[in-house]
Amino acid sequence: MPFIVAIVAIIGGLLYSAYEQKVKLQLAKEKNKTSEHEENLAKEVALLKERIVVLEKIVTDKNYSLKDEIDSLSKAS
Repeated sequence: MPFIVAIVAIIGGLLYSAYEQKVKLQLAKEKNKTSEHEENLAKEVALLKERIVVLEKIVTDKNYSLKDEIDSLSKAS
């Protein structure tokens, strides 16, 4: 009887260790996916910031304002 208890304890320990390794591997994969997603979001934010800078330059450009005023005057006529 003590022999069977020892075998069950050893098998249980091995199964628990295997399960623990599986969970750690899944967590590592999930963390990797999250970091990749964060990198993609950071790149997208950087691109959007560049676009905003370009749009701000266009809108604050004096020629743009002048063209806008000319268009409004021609429509008023």
